[in-house]
Amino acid sequence: MTTIADIRTTPFRLPLRSPLKWGKHSVMSEAHHVLVQVTLSDGAVGAAEALPRPTIYGETPWSVCAVIEHELKRRVVGEPADPALIYPLLQQVKNNQTAKGAVDVALYDALAQSRGQSLAAYLGCTRPTVRVSYILGIAADDDMLADASWVVAQGVRVLKVKVGRDWSADVRRLRLLKQTFGDTIDLYTDANETMTAEHAPGRLDQLREMGILYCEEPLPVSQMADRTALRAGEHLPIIGDDSCFTAADVRRELAADTFDILNIKTARTGYTASRHMLDLAVAQGKGAMVGSHAASALGASRSGLFAALGAVDHPSELSFFLKMKEEIVGKRPPITDGRMRVDDLLAVRVDPDLLRDAAVPSGAM
Repeated sequence: MTTIADIRTTPFRLPLRSPLKWGKHSVMSEAHHVLVQVTLSDGAVGAAEALPRPTIYGETPWSVCAVIEHELKRRVVGEPADPALIYPLLQQVKNNQTAKGAVDVALYDALAQSRGQSLAAYLGCTRPTVRVSYILGIAADDDMLADASWVVAQGVRVLKVKVGRDWSADVRRLRLLKQTFGDTIDLYTDANETMTAEHAPGRLDQLREMGILYCEEPLPVSQMADRTALRAGEHLPIIGDDSCFTAADVRRELAADTFDILNIKTARTGYTASRHMLDLAVAQGKGAMVGSHAASALGASRSGLFAALGAVDHPSELSFFLKMKEEIVGKRPPITDGRMRVDDLLAVRVDPDLLRDAAVPSGAM
């Protein structure tokens, strides 16, 4: 029986071409992530990217490495390499979403290799390509337009625009994008819970009139009754993200009917829980997309393969790596007319030399 032999972590830093700003005060100028590698007893090694977000989950690169080394490893090393058996063992440790998610994804990658399959085949992907979107942060008009122009030139055709600090400025930037790109791109917004119950209906109506596709998390997650009422008003399709960290969250949100489209972040929940969340949403007639926490090309490849499942029917946030100056993989997957090929996602591999250059020494953590 194949078992888990080891789990290794390597923290790394990748600078961004320009800072990403979102919500009321969050900003990110570099990706400080962790490579997680799961080794099986037959020698197969799977890789995944952990994406710590201290302001969202409370995790840091330091905590991801520590919880894997001192808590998760002792629970799963030596155990059968079966996600159905390993997942409950990982859940014995509370929270630590991206650490557990990365272990789960890396395990699937290792198992696919162990069985002589591609990860796409092992997951059951049915689409040869996936439609992608790009996260456009809050910025000055010229900076935002330059960022948008850059990624559109790289093949992106859907932009997710962060809003929430200044509504008049948000509307101005959205109109500028519309004027610049016309019908060649689609736009949707992410409010990161910054709207109020008083203003949200009118603002969503305004977005609909502007031709915006949908809005992610307009209201604070804590305002359940207001969110249910906002969704019932059918002003604009609403994406559930911050409200749907876990499968239990998804069940709660489905019962209250607060969203139209589920944003599944496999880096946060791993493949095992993500599949369950997808099944729950689809059973209730909801749409689905795959999200990103500013992943490098490695993280994008892992999330992109999940997006190739037939039930994922909306553009997925897989192109953030375009914002990174450097990489830990030898070749980034190309984007052609708004899509990535599954074969190109499967070809993404960690480059040992690039990883060494980007790695953060333990003493520097």
